[in-house]
Amino acid sequence: MAELTALESLIEMGFPRGRAEKALALTGNQGIEAAMDWLMEHEDDPDVDEPLETPLGHILGREPTSSEQGGLEGSGSAAGEGKPVLSEEERQEQTKRMLELVAQKQREREEREEREALERERQRRRQGQELSAARQRLQEDEMRRAAEERRKEKAEELAARQRVREKIERDKAERAKKYGGSVGSQPPPPAPEPGPVPSSPSQEPPTKREYDQCRIQVRLPDGTSLTQTFRAREQLAAVRLYVELHRGEEPGGGQDPVQLLSGFPRRAFSEADMERPLQELGLVPSAVLIVAKKCPS
Repeated sequence: MAELTALESLIEMGFPRGRAEKALALTGNQGIEAAMDWLMEHEDDPDVDEPLETPLGHILGREPTSSEQGGLEGSGSAAGEGKPVLSEEERQEQTKRMLELVAQKQREREEREEREALERERQRRRQGQELSAARQRLQEDEMRRAAEERRKEKAEELAARQRVREKIERDKAERAKKYGGSVGSQPPPPAPEPGPVPSSPSQEPPTKREYDQCRIQVRLPDGTSLTQTFRAREQLAAVRLYVELHRGEEPGGGQDPVQLLSGFPRRAFSEADMERPLQELGLVPSAVLIVAKKCPS
């Protein structure tokens, strides 16, 4: 039995005939290993099964045609006579070695593909880390810009509040100057002594007392109250000034003008009433006033 040719060995190992012929031709008929390397490397090519246009002849290890036998009769017959004859066991051993070689090539290819896959995964992770770092830097830049904007807005808000406070202080100073100074430093009057109780209906009623001071309780819109003693001849404007000085700042930094109301009988004091003394308005010796927000005119 003649020795298997390279083409027959490749076909015996399970490669299609067309692929085996193409591999031998493209590797210059350098042997089975070169042909197998080509087949392993190009088995996924879309044109791997397309035949070559150039006749393959003896390069592929196949028998010559009848036209080729004429020119090669002498040398071919001599070469054919020189081939050693292999037994069935030797042929099986040769096929086994070829299959082992194919398996080794397959393992080498799988190892190469695994290394390439690991390298692609490392590149993917590296690119992902770079993208994550770039995204984090972008977020940090945005946070810094947002914090800077908040600092600027806060500084502008504080400056605006400071301007409002300064304006309120100026207004308070002007009112205090207009109405003769602060009205919050007067001590509370002593409690009036109770008058004599008439012993009988025939006894004469007590004479009406003249009060020099009056005690005013002011109820604020938030439910709190202020209590202060004023001179009976002080103008109602002094009470309003005291309320504006001590009611505290409202949220937002602004202070609206206030209007004073009497509790009972209910009465809203006008701007003309602000110039009248407390005694004349019937607020002596004590009274309860209510503060209401005054709509600006």
